[in-house]
Amino acid sequence: MKKFLIPVGVIGFSVIVFAGCHSKKKAMTETANTATNPSAVSYSVNMKSIVADNCSPCHIPAKGGNKKALDNYDGLKSSIDDAIRRIELNPGDKGFMPAMHAKLSDSTIAIFKQWRDAGTPQ
Repeated sequence: MKKFLIPVGVIGFSVIVFAGCHSKKKAMTETANTATNPSAVSYSVNMKSIVADNCSPCHIPAKGGNKKALDNYDGLKSSIDDAIRRIELNPGDKGFMPAMHAKLSDSTIAIFKQWRDAGTPQ
């Protein structure tokens, strides 16, 4: 029985230790910061990096994208309501974004909404 419990304990401990190691850590940090201070959401601090990470290459002309440019403040601001509507869709739904990526996390979608609700500050 001990021979079984030791590997299970090691695996469990490893899962707990490495649970915080993933690529979404930046988005989670941004969400935590904006949850305590929603007015802190801005294009330059939050939205620019989210778009660069998740909307490329389609909406980034410099990377060969041929869709509406969302890699600048004015482009995203003018399309924010449609962008939110589309990122809330499920994969397989017509119009789902980001088409070439997995569905954005709820916390990332919340940042889009907070930015819109804060008046889309630059």
